[in-house]
Amino acid sequence: MEPKKLALIRILQILHEHSDYNHPLTQEDIIDKLDREYGIEVERKAIGRHINDLIEMFDKDSMSQVNSEEIIITSEKRRGTYIEKRMFEDSELHMLIDGVLSSKYITAKHSKDLINKLCLLSNKHFRSHVKNIYSINDWSKTDNKDLFLNIELIDEAIERKKNIRFNYNRYEIDKKLHSNKIHTVSPYQLILNNQRYYLMASDEKWHNMSYYRLDRIKNMEIVEDSTLVELRDIEGYENGIDYKDLATSRPYMYTDKAEEVTFITKFYMLNQIIDWFGTNFEVEKIDEKQIKIKLKVSLDAMEYWAMQYGKFVEIISPSSLRERLINNLKETLNKYEKK
Repeated sequence: MEPKKLALIRILQILHEHSDYNHPLTQEDIIDKLDREYGIEVERKAIGRHINDLIEMFDKDSMSQVNSEEIIITSEKRRGTYIEKRMFEDSELHMLIDGVLSSKYITAKHSKDLINKLCLLSNKHFRSHVKNIYSINDWSKTDNKDLFLNIELIDEAIERKKNIRFNYNRYEIDKKLHSNKIHTVSPYQLILNNQRYYLMASDEKWHNMSYYRLDRIKNMEIVEDSTLVELRDIEGYENGIDYKDLATSRPYMYTDKAEEVTFITKFYMLNQIIDWFGTNFEVEKIDEKQIKIKLKVSLDAMEYWAMQYGKFVEIISPSSLRERLINNLKETLNKYEKK
């Protein structure tokens, strides 16, 4: 049994858990759930007053407004009372759940925990339709359980202007992460690229900007007797991070300096080019079928990308990149000719 003074809070919880536009609750429904779920007995007149208080509390025109832009409670005479608008729409929650489910850098257990928390932001009717929770183990997930702790440590180190030290691991034949090299770096930013989290940091040894896969980092610690290297002291970052340039020039997060690249391709490749490089490039029509593209990009990344789309792309310049691709193609052909 709970005291009647908690009835207002419990009614709000009942509406949150059980109601939406398609599932309004009558006053009798609310009285029944208060009694069965919380042991609170309330008269029908009191229920009406409590509902009116809740509607007024979340009324956008009320001086006692509390998050009215996020929550709207509606009461209809012939149907009942329900939460019409929540902090997150069900479609938004679906998008967030899909994002967690497909994120390779989150372990299966953390994914399930996050999805369960997201489901609590809606009602039981939404949760009954979310079947993805039970298929998490079918997805490709990291087995690195340090991810969320690493994020907290990185945030703290950036805030305190301290270096961090960690093992940067690699997968071996048993398909598990094994300790590799120890790195000490000055951290600047976490970046999400191609469904992977990267730590953007300058290496203590080489003093250049590097990108570390967060799901391969273990045993991270803050180096207390250290001072973070200021971002403006790193060559190329005197004016801070150019996120648009970063997204365009480093599709695979290689660390070499971006250079101007020109290539010829087909019109229908524009979708792929924009998917990988955004819209920060020059395009010139050659004829009805071909176009010339000019953009600034990591040559290492462009080498990889051009090999991936080699059937549809011809690198024109720089000549050094063109030669690298020619050699790659010769080596590849040689492997198949040996067979």
